[in-house]
Amino acid sequence: MAEKFFDEQTEQSQVKAEIVSKYFWAWAKVIISVQKRNPHRSEGRIAYIDLFAGPGRYRDGTKSTPVKIVEKAIADPDMCARLVAIFNDRDPAVTSSLQQALKELPGVETMKYQPEVFTGEVGPEDVKELGEGRLVPTLFFVDPFGYKGLSLGLVNAVLKNWGCDCIFFFNYNRISMGLGNEYVSEHMDVLFGKERADRLRARLEMKVDPVDRELFIVEELAQALKGMGGQYVLPFRFRNERGTRTSHHLIFVSKHPRGYGIMKGIMAKESTTADQGVPSFEYNPADKRMPMLFELSRPLDDLKTILLDEFAGRTLTMQQVFELHNLGRRFIKKNYKSVLSEMEAEGLVKADPAQTARRKGTFADSVKVTFPPKKGKNP
Repeated sequence: MAEKFFDEQTEQSQVKAEIVSKYFWAWAKVIISVQKRNPHRSEGRIAYIDLFAGPGRYRDGTKSTPVKIVEKAIADPDMCARLVAIFNDRDPAVTSSLQQALKELPGVETMKYQPEVFTGEVGPEDVKELGEGRLVPTLFFVDPFGYKGLSLGLVNAVLKNWGCDCIFFFNYNRISMGLGNEYVSEHMDVLFGKERADRLRARLEMKVDPVDRELFIVEELAQALKGMGGQYVLPFRFRNERGTRTSHHLIFVSKHPRGYGIMKGIMAKESTTADQGVPSFEYNPADKRMPMLFELSRPLDDLKTILLDEFAGRTLTMQQVFELHNLGRRFIKKNYKSVLSEMEAEGLVKADPAQTARRKGTFADSVKVTFPPKKGKNP
């Protein structure tokens, strides 16, 4: 079966492409601003690499992610002069389609470095080549069909250099089934690492609940990535059309909290639901048909209790609270501002300057928050 998953699920395909292209834009702007302050850094180039690029357009005419990326570069003078775009796919018909779509983009000839398209399987030699060289700041997107070619080594080969981030998309069902299939054990070992893959197999043999099974698999993958230096890992889940099962995950990996914060904001906006303003980090087509289901939990009410416990007896700025607490959690900055404002009004914390001295409805990053000590302990 050579068809790509998103050939048939166009709506989800567009969301995936939007997340990647929006992050590329924000990431490129940050990197370019640093390069302008340091003219000799990275030779003034940035790169976008996609070794599983797919076609130029999908069957309904929707633009693919590579086309969206190059379009953004053409439209921006700084990017047009700096972007090195490298695409690859194993299918000659697919790469031919992509080459044609890129060639037809208005203004593509103005790019200093013309987009390059290659045809071939991704294997250990590619990992070795990426690992041995020093990359310019690179956004690396990995979107394999299934799992062949996807490995920790491939991700790590890119992340090692300054300004390099990785986004990879994987078919959850194929990996879940692959962990129990001895014929593809080698692929699972290079994806999770041998020791971690064996531990995961042993746990899954206990016939765990499907929800827990997914949590175990994604958690192990995230921890493996962190172990290779990708400290900031952020997953985004895609559900099937009926909303009954997970189909894919999009996982962002970075070594820098700024990239994590930018991607968190992008994924939050693409989430189909947000309970009390807390995004689900999930695209679920069924959410639009079943809006009541997501209101059964109250995450911001829980956040109040968590903050009182975690920061008891401490005085921190709003920004410090956010930076210390948001990693690995669904909460975004406006959630913390909202909760701290409510906690101040309820007398649970003290703020400096107080609300009476601030513009109504605001809670600036610099506002200092004093949390009461835990009961039974001296202040």
